[in-house]
Amino acid sequence: MQSERPQVYEVLDDRFRTGKCTAGDSRLETLFTDCRWAEGPVYVPAGRYLVWSDIPNDRLLRWDETTGTVGVFRSPAGHPNGNTLDNEGRLITCEQGNRRVTRTEHDGSLTVIADRYQGKRFNSPNDAAVKSDGSIWFSDPDFGITSDYEGHRAESEIGACNVYRVDPRSGEVRLAADGFSGPNGLVFSLDERRLYVSDSRANHIRVFDVHDNGTLTGGDVFTACKIGNFDNIRFDDDGRLWAAAMDGGVHCYDPDGTLLGRLLIPDAVSNIRFGGAKRNRLFITADTTLYSLVMGVTGGPALPAARHDRGAHGSAG
Repeated sequence: MQSERPQVYEVLDDRFRTGKCTAGDSRLETLFTDCRWAEGPVYVPAGRYLVWSDIPNDRLLRWDETTGTVGVFRSPAGHPNGNTLDNEGRLITCEQGNRRVTRTEHDGSLTVIADRYQGKRFNSPNDAAVKSDGSIWFSDPDFGITSDYEGHRAESEIGACNVYRVDPRSGEVRLAADGFSGPNGLVFSLDERRLYVSDSRANHIRVFDVHDNGTLTGGDVFTACKIGNFDNIRFDDDGRLWAAAMDGGVHCYDPDGTLLGRLLIPDAVSNIRFGGAKRNRLFITADTTLYSLVMGVTGGPALPAARHDRGAHGSAG
């Protein structure tokens, strides 16, 4: 007797089905299983490959879409966590162990984007988002300094867990938002008028209004997590917010904050990222494994500059 495949989609609101959120693969595809704790996937369209972090093993890994092979992209890598791309397709990495944010140049060399605020070392940068003006925004919880597992145990020099902005011209680091317990994933809406930030310890997602001078206002709770624990977040082209929720799988929220449904993942989900040639392949890091799911929905443009001409409620994947 043939065994029944595990269910992937859980429909909690009919909009999850009518919005084509369940119209993709009926099973997860396992791409790699030999991590210690996987996070930070980012798809690089120019090379058709994915880079992601294996934090405790202090390495960045690379999966090639054309061959399916996996190799080491960089090791040691500063106990890397979140990764993203800038306007030129260069890799931006949050290095928990080195307590800094770096850029990998096209020739492979590293440039330090930020490692201090007002002369004090960051805690352990976690996730980054790049705006179309070139500014880099990142979260700085203390996850990498509480033990030696994902970084190096140390005292916080800043004494708080914040979100920061790096000016694209001067390189000045400015406090963008505070009042977090454990700021984690962050993502801009497609028109870049809003910034969404998950707070893993408070287990909710806050939303801020973004102003032309690079400041934020607001910060109200967009939604709270009732199943699992929030990590990073991404948008699809129709403005739905997708959230990695650890043991709660992957959550999908309507723009009005309603939980529409979930992707049921067999391991604790850390991070997600849309990619592939059509941006409809969701890459999922979960515990030791990298999964993918070809979906009926599409993520936003891979490069931040490409977000500029999209609709007001769409958002970047």
